This record gives sequence, structure tokens and C-alpha cells, in this order.
Amino acid sequence: MRDISEQVIEELTGKARRLRREVIKMVGEAGSGHPGGALSAADLVACLYFREMRHDPERPDWPERDRFVLSKGHVAPLLYAVLAECGYFPSEWLGTLRRLGSPLQGHPDMRKLPGVEASTGSLGQGIGWAVGMALAARLDGRDSRTYVLLGDGEMQEGMVWEAVMAAKHYRLDNLVALVDNNGLQIDGPLAEVMSIEPIADKFRAFGWEAREIDGHDMIQIIDALNQARETKGKPFAIIARTIKGKGCSFMEHQVDWHGKAPSPQQVEEALKEFA
Repeated sequence: MRDISEQVIEELTGKARRLRREVIKMVGEAGSGHPGGALSAADLVACLYFREMRHDPERPDWPERDRFVLSKGHVAPLLYAVLAECGYFPSEWLGTLRRLGSPLQGHPDMRKLPGVEASTGSLGQGIGWAVGMALAARLDGRDSRTYVLLGDGEMQEGMVWEAVMAAKHYRLDNLVALVDNNGLQIDGPLAEVMSIEPIADKFRAFGWEAREIDGHDMIQIIDALNQARETKGKPFAIIARTIKGKGCSFMEHQVDWHGKAPSPQQVEEALKEFA
């Protein structure tokens, strides 16, 4: 594992904490949304946007940029938070989540908001977008990379595995899939609804390189992304073991917070924890 400075870890951890704060504020003000899975994936997204990916908020359509696809589109507040933090649009827009006419809808709309690469929400489709983007980059002779974030419950969709198979067929070593493996979906624990274990072994069986990590450990996230860059001839999957509602004590490990907004009092309590 490469040496990673404490300053880098502190900066990324601080960014993830800011994203979590914005998610809570947005969903609370909107009165609807999906906070649990947004909080569980915040460390992964912070590391991607503030360290790993090549992108330019001043040129959201820059051809050489890396692409990020939020396949689990229902956690759109997390994507909006990181795009605003990066400067793709004014942070004041975050307060308009889910309002009529706002570009910040319940699921991302690439036609309305700069920085959104794919309109997602129908689970299972995002990784297909990502495979197409990675293949297009190769055909165009660009060295850009594509990253796709999937929910673990989403892995129950058959079309996910069709895309996984295609990625191996085309040897897309510029594609990285990150699975937010928090173990809970809207109907309950994955193990009870439809187990998808062993996830890493399934990717390997389809010809991918795969690695399991603690999805809240910045050092492990960075190291896995470094390994993905160094892997040639096959796509790379990062299975990130996470906690639903991470960082908010009354949301952690609670399936009820998959798609429920906190009350004003709960927003205040959560923000204190993310201070």
C-alpha cells in the first residue's frame, strides 16, 4: 500500500462530512428523498471527485474528462452535493431539491444539470451506460476513465450482469464499478430479500478483477482505486462494505431510512453529529 499523507485523509474525510451535511439538509428541506444510501456512499464519492477523477467544472463537456455514473440514481442528493462543492453550479440550488421546475429532481437528469453524465433511476441501467462510455472512450482513442456506483440491492437486476459480461468481453480496463454494499434495500436486508453474495467472486467469475474494502476507510479506497488504474486487460470492481446511514447515529443500520426524510428536529440532531 502506498504512503498516503494524513493531510490528504483529513481533507477527504472533511469533504465527505460536508457532503453528508448537505444531503441531510436537502432531504430534510424537501421532505422526501433517500438519505440512507447517500450517507453510506459519501466517502467513495468524495474520494472520486476530490482525488481520483479528472474533471473540470468550468468545462462540464470537456471530451477528455473522466465520467461518473450514479447507477443508484435515487441517492441523487449525494451527486448534487458533490457537484455543487466542486463548482458545477451554485450551492444555493441545493435548497431546491425536488421542487417543481428545479434542475435538482429526485433522480438525476443529464439534460438539466451540468456535471450529470447519465439520467438514472431505473435500477440496473447505469452500469450499461458506463460500459458504453468506457467503450466509446477507447474507440475515440481517449485515455479517460469511467466510474459507476451501484447499490448492492441493484445487483439483483439481471441487466447488471449482462453489462458485466460485456465489459469483460471488450476488456474495458478503463472501467471501474464501485458497489455500495451496505446490506440493506428498501424491502429489508439483502440476505432475506435476495442474497447476492459472494459479490466479489461473481465479478471474478465474469472475468473482472475484484477487491473488497471497508468503504469508509479512505486509505483503503485510495489504494483500491490505485490498483484499478494499474490493472490492465480487464475491468475492475470495488466491493465497498458500508453502513447505511453512516455518521448519523439514529439512521445507521436502519432500513427505514432508505427513503424517508428526517424531521426538522432530526435534521438539527444529524447536523450536530456531522459538525
